[in-house]
Amino acid sequence: MIKLAKIPNLTELTYRSIKQNLLDGTLGELSRLTEESLATQLGISKSPVREALNRLEAEGLVCIEPRRGAYVRQFSPKEIRDLYELREILEVHSIDAANITPKLLSDLAASINRTKKHLKEGNKLEHIEEDMRFHAMITSATGNEELCRVLENVQQKTLLCRSKSYELSATTAPVAHMKIYQALKKDSKKEARLAMRDHIVFVRERLLASFTIAS
Repeated sequence: MIKLAKIPNLTELTYRSIKQNLLDGTLGELSRLTEESLATQLGISKSPVREALNRLEAEGLVCIEPRRGAYVRQFSPKEIRDLYELREILEVHSIDAANITPKLLSDLAASINRTKKHLKEGNKLEHIEEDMRFHAMITSATGNEELCRVLENVQQKTLLCRSKSYELSATTAPVAHMKIYQALKKDSKKEARLAMRDHIVFVRERLLASFTIAS
């Protein structure tokens, strides 16, 4: 029998909807997220909203405090620098430790094509998630599950930062990913490490510069 496509449950759909609004700027930094208001807007009960907010809190996108409730997290320049410096260390190490196979190279090339497609269509959420998928595939190729877990946590926390940097650096992602891919394809991990470092540092510095301009 042909397997049926898995239908997302209501909590998953609620989570995706709120996350989309977080990343596209509809819900700005420090915006209050009340269960009642979100439930009314989405036309659902408060239970799936509560579960979705708890999941977003675990990912570091939302803060939930007693009496204050839930609100969109705001990152300081120092927090952004710290997160991206950690990303740089972890991802450059991933290049060294990854087992580069034809399957991985094929998957990375397909990811780059999807990134170009999402960029052309202006689909911010899909673009950001595909960016994360590209990096996660390299880390997964290390076979180090603890490294994958730590990097996924860091990646989730940088989602709001990536949303901010989308207009600043989104068009450079396919180019940067292609440099990493080409270096790995010709078995030059040295070039791949440099390309990965340049990619992460470029996004970090563009993002930090935007804080300076804003202030």
